[in-house]
Parts: sequence; C-alpha cells; structure tokens
Amino acid sequence: MSRQFRRADISSFALSATDGIFSAACKRKSGLFFYLSKVFWFFIQPVNLAIFLLFAGLLMGLFGRRKLAATSSVVAFLILALSAWTSVGAMMLTPLEERFSKPALPEKVDGIVVLGGGFEGAINLARGGYELNSSGDRMVETAILARRFPNARIVVSGGNGSLFLDGEGDADTAPRLLGALGVAADRLILEDKSRNTYENAVFSRSLVAPKPGETWLLITSAFHMPRAKALFDKAGFATIPWPVDYRTSGREGVGVYRDNPIDALQTTNIAVREWIGLFAYRLSGKIDQFFPGPGG
Repeated sequence: MSRQFRRADISSFALSATDGIFSAACKRKSGLFFYLSKVFWFFIQPVNLAIFLLFAGLLMGLFGRRKLAATSSVVAFLILALSAWTSVGAMMLTPLEERFSKPALPEKVDGIVVLGGGFEGAINLARGGYELNSSGDRMVETAILARRFPNARIVVSGGNGSLFLDGEGDADTAPRLLGALGVAADRLILEDKSRNTYENAVFSRSLVAPKPGETWLLITSAFHMPRAKALFDKAGFATIPWPVDYRTSGREGVGVYRDNPIDALQTTNIAVREWIGLFAYRLSGKIDQFFPGPGG
C-alpha cells in the first residue's frame, strides 16, 4: 500500500512539475513575443519610421550620399503625407471595423469582458482619476450594459501594456469609473496582469473559467475585434463580439484631406498596427486565420 501511495505521489509530482515547466515555457514565450513586438512597433510605426528615415537622410547627406539622402527624405515625406493628408488610414481601417457587426442583444448575459486600452494610464496614475482616451467608448459601453444586465459579472482585462511608459492599468482604474457610474464593486473581476491581447484572452479564461452554456459579451474597439475574438476563441473562451469605438464612417473612399491631419495620422497608425498584429499573431500560431471573421 505504501508503495502505491509513493507511486501516486511521484506521478502527481511529475504531472505538477510538467505543468509547471509548460506554464513557465508559455510565459517565457509570451514575454519574448511581447518585448519583440513592442520594439518592432517602435521602429515601424509611421511617425517614428519617418523620423528615422529623415535622420538617416541627414547622415547620408553629411557623408556625401546625396541620392540615398534624397530617397530617404522623399520616402519619409510620402509616409507622413499619405498618413496625414489622405484617407489611406481610414481605407485600411474600414475592413477591420466592418468585419464583425454588432448583433442583437441576447435576453440573458452571464458576463461581460471589456479589454483595456480606454484610459489615460499615466495621467490616472499621477492624478488618481479616471480620464478616458479615444478608446474610452469601451468603458462607457460596459457601464451601459452592466446596468442593462444587473446580474452579469464584469471582467476588466488590462494591465500596463507599455514597454517604455509608466501608467496605471485599466483594471486598476476601471473600478473608480464604473463605481461612480453605479456598478457595484462585487460584480467586478479584475485581470491586471495582461500586457497584450493574447494575454487578455488567456488570463481572462483562466480567471473566469466560463461554464458551457454561459453567454459572455466581448467589448473592444471595432478595429480590434477580429484579433481579439480569434484569440478568445483560441483560448477556449466563447464570446459574443460587441464592437464599439468606431473610427471611420465606412464612406471615406479615396480622397485628400477627409479628416484633420492629427486624427488621420492616428487612424493610419492604428490601421498599420492592427494589420501587422494580425500577421504576427497568425505567423506565431496564436490565431488560426490571417483575417478572422464571424465564420471562425
């Protein structure tokens, strides 16, 4: 009998050790992906890329490489001009925003998952408020749906996802805003460790452990929904997509100066980041399709 117990203990220990090793390996891979993606994006985002090209052109000019200097400067100008003065950003973003339409609300909702990114983390860390940024619709819609479905649990998923900037994660700020809007604190489930959408899905699934037959709404920006929904599906967390925070009308078409330059530049920045994110997540096997849609 004692031998059987010892064998059982050894087997249990081996399984626990294997799970621990696998979990640690997943965390290392996730951490490496996070850092590589942040560094890559720092260099490739349109404004930074244009600055680096202009700086490279200046250096080339100083060393007498006039053709290379001119080419680098022209490319930098085109990046900024197309991003700020044309509708190219909106045209890139529209297919993402239209991929998932907002469905009819179900009669019963067991829970709501809202992804972080809607707060000014640095400001809220310093001032202790709940200042919203341009993606603040995520939190506003969460409060509206929380009041409509008073028995639904509310998962706020989002830590500090910045590599360089210090700020308060959305899961830390959200209770102050939602509480002020009448959402009881005991309904909130706060996931404050995630740094990207992949971790949003995995950590939320682990924290909530949704049961079969439950209905959960997934709230995030419309342009972000294809990647978010695919990652939650991959993590085994079934959700109904509830897109908010639209940045385009869908009618911009090809044109010049369809928006003010600052907003147009931000739209292009978002569109480039999201398409690169879809490509990177598909390449790394985190999602099963390059452009996920309602059909799976």
